[in-house]
Amino acid sequence: MTCFAGLDVSLQQTSICVVDGSGRILRELKAQTEPEALVAALQPYAAELDRIGLETGPLSQHLYSGLIEAGLPAICVEARHMAQALRAQTLNKTDRNDARGLAQMMRVGLFKAVHVKTERSQRLNVLLRARKVLKSKLLDIEADLRGVLKNFGLKLGKVTPRTFEERIRDLASFDPFIAAVIEPVLAARRAMREQYDRLHSMLLKVAQDDAVCRRLMTMPGVGAVVALTYRVIIDVPARFRKSSSVGAHIGLTPRRYQSGEVDWTGRISKAGDPLLRASLFEAAQVLLTRVARPTPLRSWAMRLVKRRGRKKAIVALARKMGVVLHRMWVDGTDFRWEVQEA
Repeated sequence: MTCFAGLDVSLQQTSICVVDGSGRILRELKAQTEPEALVAALQPYAAELDRIGLETGPLSQHLYSGLIEAGLPAICVEARHMAQALRAQTLNKTDRNDARGLAQMMRVGLFKAVHVKTERSQRLNVLLRARKVLKSKLLDIEADLRGVLKNFGLKLGKVTPRTFEERIRDLASFDPFIAAVIEPVLAARRAMREQYDRLHSMLLKVAQDDAVCRRLMTMPGVGAVVALTYRVIIDVPARFRKSSSVGAHIGLTPRRYQSGEVDWTGRISKAGDPLLRASLFEAAQVLLTRVARPTPLRSWAMRLVKRRGRKKAIVALARKMGVVLHRMWVDGTDFRWEVQEA
């Protein structure tokens, strides 16, 4: 007898519902939100289970890995897609009813599976996120110091990361109280800067030692940060049947709405990972404005600038760069600066 299970995951406990092929509920229970507890709860049906569904969330990667290691057919499903399906139920919104709905959706196949990153990509993603957090806080501190001094008519002007602290201290010396308040902030910035530089060095070393990152960096405008971000987010290039699908996956293709006589195209969808989308956008700006060596890719973008404007051209170039990077990865080839004749 084929069975299906739905897991509604919460921080402490997970609601479990197991149904048979006809939709009849076989068992409902709650278990601790740990892979071992979930495996133990599902073990009596392990031989008959065909699909086990759990929604994407902060704990989904950890639970999914534990279920797969135990030999259970777990599937991570898109939470927003499943929420729309569960909303059609004429039931109250409870964990028990959500688990029932998940089990029924797994039974009829009405779900959208989500790729779960490999362990290496998950570990590298921690490095990228930690570096991004420190960089964001550094910029916040520096912007706040600039704003504080502007209140007294003092303008910081152009400085480098190394001369920033000395310049701030010089401007704040007009008032001993202001100087005393700013000094702890500068000390915090200094410590944060040291740790940021440490993480950035780790990132550069990882990118240099990775063959895929080195290949991606042969494209102009793509540095270590962009290459490693692309490597981590895409993770397994074979999951895309066509390279052109990458543009839609990272949210760089326009939305479209069509119903009857209504048919319009809107702005980009901004779906997928925002970090990769921002990285490709920055890489496109570098390719368009700082790379002097001519390439067919840059020439195409410059023609688009004249027709549609700079902003739209940069977005289109970012999408095309994402597609080309995927093809480079799949084919194992470096970036081609010139068009090669067949």
